[in-house]
Amino acid sequence: MEVPRLDHALNSPTSPCEEVIKNLSLEAIQLCDRDGNKSQDSGIAEMEELPVPHNIKISNITCDSFKISWEMDSKSKDRITHYFIDLNKKENKNSNKFKHKDVPTKLVAKAVPLPMTVRGHWFLSPRTEYTVAVQTASKQVDGDYVVSEWSEIIEFCTADYSKVHLTQLLEKAEVIGGRMLKFSVFYRNQHKDYFDYIREHHGNAMQPSVKDNSGSHGSPISGKLEGIFFSCSTEFNTGKPPQDSPYGRYRFEIAAEKLFNPNTNLYFGDFYCMYTAYHYVILVIAPVGSPGDEFCKQRLPQLNSKDNKFLTCTEEDGVLVYHHAQDVILEVIYTDPVDLSLGTVAEITGHQLMSLSTANAKKDPSCKTCNISVGR
Repeated sequence: MEVPRLDHALNSPTSPCEEVIKNLSLEAIQLCDRDGNKSQDSGIAEMEELPVPHNIKISNITCDSFKISWEMDSKSKDRITHYFIDLNKKENKNSNKFKHKDVPTKLVAKAVPLPMTVRGHWFLSPRTEYTVAVQTASKQVDGDYVVSEWSEIIEFCTADYSKVHLTQLLEKAEVIGGRMLKFSVFYRNQHKDYFDYIREHHGNAMQPSVKDNSGSHGSPISGKLEGIFFSCSTEFNTGKPPQDSPYGRYRFEIAAEKLFNPNTNLYFGDFYCMYTAYHYVILVIAPVGSPGDEFCKQRLPQLNSKDNKFLTCTEEDGVLVYHHAQDVILEVIYTDPVDLSLGTVAEITGHQLMSLSTANAKKDPSCKTCNISVGR
């Protein structure tokens, strides 16, 4: 049975000693499993002596690729025509059940110089743990394969989105982030107990906390960046913040210039939706030179605070003027502590709409508006 090839999805080799896997294919025939078992119609011959890969090394890991190399005994090495690579997602109880389903992960590669690059967003996702094992194989004239035993099993984890990937995501967000509305305050809703705790245990200052895992699975800020979430959306007819909130009936409001001004930098963090028609954009505001600023400089695209599609701060007649995007829901993360004395806390008159909460919300992997062609 002929194995279908996927050559069009692979890059060219970057150097003579770094060949990209060519003729990479998904498992269209049943290959031997890691215990050496095979089906009767698998097209694999009885096992003969071929060198078994050992001392496997994984390097140059990105969100949707990695390089793999190994050592082999020289005996019968010249008979090797192919490598079989068994790549599997490491299951865990916290796995993202909303992520696109993994396709079969037995890969076939022509024997090329090592290391070689395995690349493909159809079977690799960012920030995901995988196991990998390798077999050497020799294709016979009748189409059967002679195979070695499986190598040891190696574990590794793919990386977050890089700045290049986030820039692609930013460009998609800019397509729908055009219309702007004026605003004057940032606000944060919580329960009364939260603000009581801040006053009693943190000297009246809200403290940054680690961002949850909501949004894109490959976002480099999830589970890593520390900050305080704020909103700035306003109602079109009033120009003021809405009276409803999914996060609590008490709201802290602070003048926009206290958080966003010429002494802060603005970064793009994420773009996602939750199986809904409306989309979310996460932005990060960091005081210049702060730890949060240094974190973002290394990982996130920086925006021009005066000219971007989402959140702007401009000066008119000596006064700072602020605008936010109307057609996306902005979630703003401020990376430093914020003292409650800089604003006001009051109870809102609307409802607590829990259905609108984005806490640990999973991104819709099928949405064409907010996904890019790497792992979700």
